[in-house]
Amino acid sequence: MKYNNKKFFFIFLFSLFISFGEGWGGALFAQNKNIDSLLILLKKDQPDTNKVKHLYFLSWQYINSGLYNTGLLYSYEAIALAEKINFPKGISASYGNIGLYYKEQADYPKALDFYFKALKIDEELGNKKGVGRHLGSIGSVYLIQGDYPKALEYYFKALGITEKFGDKNGTATKLANIGSVYMKQGEYSKATGYYLRSLKITEEIGSVNGISAQLGNLGTAYMEQGDYTKALDTYFKALKIAEELGDKIGISANLSNIGSLYTEQKKYKEAYDYLSRALVLGKNSGAKDAVKGDYEKLSVLYENSNILLPDSVGNKLLTMEQMRLLAIKYYKRSIQIRDEIFSEESKKQLVRKEMNYEFDKKEAITKADQDKKDAFAMADKKKANQVLILISCLFVLVFVFALFVFRSLGITRRQKGIIEKKSKLLEEKNKDITDSIHYAKRIQDALLRDEEHTSLHLPEHFILYIPKDIVSGDFYWGAEKSGHWYFAAVDCTGHGVPGAVMSMLGISFLNDIVSSDQLPSPAEVLDRLREKVVKELRQTGEAGGSKDGMDISIARLDLTTFELQWAGANNSLTFIRNGELEEIKANKQPIGYHPENSPYTNHEIQLQKGDSIYIFSDGYADQFGGPKGKKLSHKKLKNLLNIHNYLPMKEQKILLKKRFTEWKGSLEQVDDVCVFGVRV
Repeated sequence: MKYNNKKFFFIFLFSLFISFGEGWGGALFAQNKNIDSLLILLKKDQPDTNKVKHLYFLSWQYINSGLYNTGLLYSYEAIALAEKINFPKGISASYGNIGLYYKEQADYPKALDFYFKALKIDEELGNKKGVGRHLGSIGSVYLIQGDYPKALEYYFKALGITEKFGDKNGTATKLANIGSVYMKQGEYSKATGYYLRSLKITEEIGSVNGISAQLGNLGTAYMEQGDYTKALDTYFKALKIAEELGDKIGISANLSNIGSLYTEQKKYKEAYDYLSRALVLGKNSGAKDAVKGDYEKLSVLYENSNILLPDSVGNKLLTMEQMRLLAIKYYKRSIQIRDEIFSEESKKQLVRKEMNYEFDKKEAITKADQDKKDAFAMADKKKANQVLILISCLFVLVFVFALFVFRSLGITRRQKGIIEKKSKLLEEKNKDITDSIHYAKRIQDALLRDEEHTSLHLPEHFILYIPKDIVSGDFYWGAEKSGHWYFAAVDCTGHGVPGAVMSMLGISFLNDIVSSDQLPSPAEVLDRLREKVVKELRQTGEAGGSKDGMDISIARLDLTTFELQWAGANNSLTFIRNGELEEIKANKQPIGYHPENSPYTNHEIQLQKGDSIYIFSDGYADQFGGPKGKKLSHKKLKNLLNIHNYLPMKEQKILLKKRFTEWKGSLEQVDDVCVFGVRV
């Protein structure tokens, strides 16, 4: 389980500035029409384009106030009227609102479907402002899905259109969107630059919504850069504006961000007050993404708090043990919601939506008006046939159902026997699956070297290897060549059977790389290993593609001179000499596809007699346990290694295993464990 309490889930506020062309987008907002005034206008409206516009803006106001279902109803009413009076701009705009509704509900395939429908209409109309707006909306879906190259592609296309036509509202929005992508990628300075450009434009045009949104974004950027004072001041400014506007989504986002910042500053009581309020607002609005983030932040709060707090609904104070259990419970809830939002099927649907859009766009260009008329006629005929077929099917179903009810009287008598047979079959299937996994373990064990290498000429060493499940996603590896000893500790994506498959692939690749005539450096091994993983798993970085990979720490020791060369992909090296511990940082990029690949760094260390080095995966440090149910942490692991470094390597292994078991206690092991220690 990958989990870092130094990181927070951030809700980025995207301001939405709408304009349909000459005279009706900016004019209405300039008059600051609220929901009540729009409802009054609707009562006076004739069934014309003005009523469509008012229905659209009313829908937008409700959705952005967190009243999603009401907003959706007004969108469909706007579409019905726009179709009746042949007003395609009104249809495309309302499709955009429906896309926003589904995006807020975390139903991203449906959101993308409506955004592409809106885009297609405005492209056919030549409505460039609408095209820019919908391109930005599509980019926001890819941003939430974590497909950053795709998000930037759509955002920069949208920005080019808004700048060309002098659309300041749209330009400010797209600059903020691009800033949010860079924020997600950890390029905080670049993100801050785009947010400031957006804020400047929103201040020029007097957009209060936009100012609030960009202040919230800037607060997050300042916090990531460690300027907590500036971040807190900016968040409170954004919160004040959101409260004045009655913007429930903005209020919830800023409360959540302020709570996270207070947790980081160890102001736990204040953090609880703001996070619990944010969670209540998020639940009431039905915004799954926000609720997921609030649960994750509350988990971090309960895990780290050194004072007693109530639960999220404000009941009596919890004990430290109850807080520990609540931290784990909330973390699991956030993971559950994340899995619901980012399911594999959802990603596949997103790709299909874009492919359908591109196909429909090309097809629409080549069709003539007569073809459309023929298509409509065929559709009416087909619909009539379908109705006839449906009625016939219903009669058949009624007959079959009646027959089924009659026969069920006899079938009921045999149900007990059938259930017992199925239960026995299920047990047999379960045994087959378990036997298969045990067989996979025998294969994996055959590929791994003995934990205690028997070669007498190798330096003193130990390997602590504790799989979470029957088979493991972590593995250790070693090879001797030309008077040199290669050894590595590797953490593959996932654990259990998927992780084991990846680990066996990694062992095969490493053996192949080192078996060449050359004597590659550790960095060269990692570069070649990454090439093999990307090539063999066909990784392109596209949505829905393979994202499997591994983190690795690998060394090469000259058995004569004791010169050590080392390189790491996300996993570092710990080096102890004369009681002084030093950590050598790894490159922050995995073995697998990465948008900004660069060669791995090769480090050289001349070891002396008595020096010790340790490489390991993150499973040991990430284990929950102890008296408060917290993570053991890398800091505690390094202290253990340093304090007991005087012991022989075999005794260090026994001590580490005992300490891990005591810390875990009755809790479940969260990840595979692999620790490799060597002393020269």
